[in-house]
Amino acid sequence: MQDVRDALYIGHRSDGTLTRRPMSPHLQVYRFRLSMFLSIANRAAGVAAAAGSALGVCWLSAAAKGPESFKKVQKVTRNPLGKLALAGWTLALVYHFVAGLRHLAWDTGHRFEKKEINEDGPVAVGVTVGATLVLLASIFGVAACRSRKKKAS
Repeated sequence: MQDVRDALYIGHRSDGTLTRRPMSPHLQVYRFRLSMFLSIANRAAGVAAAAGSALGVCWLSAAAKGPESFKKVQKVTRNPLGKLALAGWTLALVYHFVAGLRHLAWDTGHRFEKKEINEDGPVAVGVTVGATLVLLASIFGVAACRSRKKKAS
């Protein structure tokens, strides 16, 4: 053994003889690609979507408790930080949905070649951004119209 770390790669065969285990490649070996980032982002989006859904359940329970509880929650969601959290949750939900559709296509054997996966990555990002912007414009646009009507009356 040249180095102490070499001991980590020594294993035993079923007959008891020693063998050298292969070392797993690290990030230094691979060039970072969009598909790698999207895979990591899909997992993070799943966690963020679940956390946001838990906050959505809290919002619904406050609505069920009555107008006082709901007013407190609405104060938080109308705050710029609350709007940012809502936008992040929407982005996470939409991206996780789009990535899920890609995975469903891959499960059926479609678009699973390396070239196709690399082509579909930017499309998934574009669809996510576009759909998120449309959803947020409709959500915040309706809220802005309601607040203008309220101030006018």
